[in-house]
Amino acid sequence: MSQLPPGPAPSLGFSRPPPNFPSGAPGFANAPPPVGLPGSNLPVAPAPFAAAVPPAPKPTTKNGIPVDKQPLNTTPSRTVYVSNLNEKVKLDVMKNSLRTLFKQFGEVLDVVAHRNIRMRGQAFVAYPDEESADKAIKELQHFVLYDKPMVVQYSRNRSDVHAKKDGDYEIHYKARIARKEEVSKMPLPGSHKPTFKSSKPANKTSRGKGASQHSTAHIPDEYLPPNSILFLQNLPETITQQQLVDLFQRYPGFREVRTVPAKKSIAFVEYENEIQSAVARAELSGYLLGPDQALKVTFARK
Repeated sequence: MSQLPPGPAPSLGFSRPPPNFPSGAPGFANAPPPVGLPGSNLPVAPAPFAAAVPPAPKPTTKNGIPVDKQPLNTTPSRTVYVSNLNEKVKLDVMKNSLRTLFKQFGEVLDVVAHRNIRMRGQAFVAYPDEESADKAIKELQHFVLYDKPMVVQYSRNRSDVHAKKDGDYEIHYKARIARKEEVSKMPLPGSHKPTFKSSKPANKTSRGKGASQHSTAHIPDEYLPPNSILFLQNLPETITQQQLVDLFQRYPGFREVRTVPAKKSIAFVEYENEIQSAVARAELSGYLLGPDQALKVTFARK
């Protein structure tokens, strides 16, 4: 082994010795006292810069699978709660797919799924017994359905179909409605997102329709406030007004479709109120009207 030549130790670029460097070493006249080892009486120095290192952020996914915000429910139930479903798949197609998938583990009494903003991407599958639900959870946990891994667990609430079989549906129904009213008071998903405002000061003297349009002029289409009128974009040149009527009248509150003769790629659809238009917007946004031609549906500017 080669040895360093006699003489003063070369400079290593430290103003003081590195951690655990022996005191009295050449070149370090003001070296700190030695750090104690486990089992010794010498003081133990804290790890250098330990307090300056921020904690690692908690991952939101693991191997492509979402990490739940709360622990999965392990209390046995006859109903399986399914989440992280692909929201772009039509509701009837998703329900039929879930029924086919889950009936491998027992008789499926009911599949419940909704498109409203609080329940989209979720479903409930009711079995006649807890054993079937247990098998389904073990076999289908993180099963990839329509390009998204499902998260399955026992439902925390009893299904309507079970309450009817148990003979206490009226009590169950009243309790469910009470829970629904409580949930309706909670903020909607995504309501914490920032809103967009015009950088120009509002003109207090403006009145009428012009002032209303100015207030939303700088807001991106996707973040416009709710409106009973929807604005359609990216329409095929060959689509007819009747085809749009047939598409949008499937949702409650439909009034009319207004096309723009000079520009066939856009149109307006009116509903009775903002809630009904929001349902249609959530259902049909991204709807494929042709190869690689997805319908863009936003609220119209007020």
